Amino acid sequence: MPRAVYVLALGIFAMVTSEFVVAGLMPQMADGLDATIPQIGYLITAFATAMAFGGPFLTVALLKVPQKRALMVLFAVFLAGNVLAATASTYPVMLVARVVTGVASQAFFGIGLGMCAQLTRPEVRGRAVSVALNGLMLGTLLGLPLATFIGDRFGWRAAFWVISGIAVLAAAATLVGVPDVAKGEGAGQLREEFGVFRSARLWFTLSTSTLVIGATFAAFSYLGPILTEVSGFGAGTVPLLLVAYGAATVIGNTVTGRLADRHTLTVLLAGLALNSLFLLGFALFAQVSAAAVVCMLGIGLVGVTMNPAMVVRVQRRGNAGALVNTVHSSFITLGIVIATSVGGVVIDAYGLRAPLWVGVALALAGIASLVPDLMARRNQAPAPQQEPVVEAVGVSPR
Repeated sequence: MPRAVYVLALGIFAMVTSEFVVAGLMPQMADGLDATIPQIGYLITAFATAMAFGGPFLTVALLKVPQKRALMVLFAVFLAGNVLAATASTYPVMLVARVVTGVASQAFFGIGLGMCAQLTRPEVRGRAVSVALNGLMLGTLLGLPLATFIGDRFGWRAAFWVISGIAVLAAAATLVGVPDVAKGEGAGQLREEFGVFRSARLWFTLSTSTLVIGATFAAFSYLGPILTEVSGFGAGTVPLLLVAYGAATVIGNTVTGRLADRHTLTVLLAGLALNSLFLLGFALFAQVSAAAVVCMLGIGLVGVTMNPAMVVRVQRRGNAGALVNTVHSSFITLGIVIATSVGGVVIDAYGLRAPLWVGVALALAGIASLVPDLMARRNQAPAPQQEPVVEAVGVSPR
């Protein structure tokens, strides 16, 4: 695997750690910015919304820029946003900072994953994507706990300064370790970049990714209160369980990356089927501690870890260019927005288990979205070869 793919993973790690940091520092940030907890929660929504809708526009703006230089521009924008967050004295300033970092993060995902495709052979693209996306998994496993620890010990501003330092390190590594490459697959005139989106099948494929991630985040977004208030775990145990969840995502991502290229559709079908079962089990048996842990770890293994197969499928249906990858990331982020917003509504109406049922519904919808491709694959399967008919006695077929 090219060294550059691992370097891109470091950049993704910095971006993901910044995305999640607010979730671990809500009380401290509320006090420091003279805001309420719900207002701090909106900073997460602002980041996700900026990713989903702002990232593609920034990617379009950088289409004419050489890709390595585009990454450096995105590091600069991301760093500016984090420094603004670290020095923010009011809530509106922090809100602007989160929008800036969200837009830069999404564009970085799109361009970075496009470069992974260019730096590797087509038959190992899924594996390369899984290596790069280990930055995302490690952001969940290590980045969030680290940022939360630093924020608790040294103040929430220190956490943003540390993320800024990681971003500088990742930018330096990118400058040294990522080669200059030609324009990505599908790159060209703006009309050509947008032309691929005329395919209805591409949009249908993108929607599958929304459902896969939505199903997973319907559970992940509310793991803390579910584990404490329904499963009966102490507040001090939950961080350890979340670390175990993060470790499961790293394992699942690695396995998926190995299989994504040759068995893309099968991996997605199996992942969604298993995820629906784990979500169902969690919804039914969340009050049983052991069952809750098993189901939670199962969701970690087969949920967000479908990313390599999702990326390969979208790149095959469209192309491996930066714009396609960025729009795909926006559809993934849309799944998070849907899961968290609907989950909050159903909790108010039906209790903490309700988001798990939302997850089940989204996973089943994801399976349904694969049916056209499964039918097409079945119809394209070669007919079994028949033995030649020998008409003359004593003449054997060659």
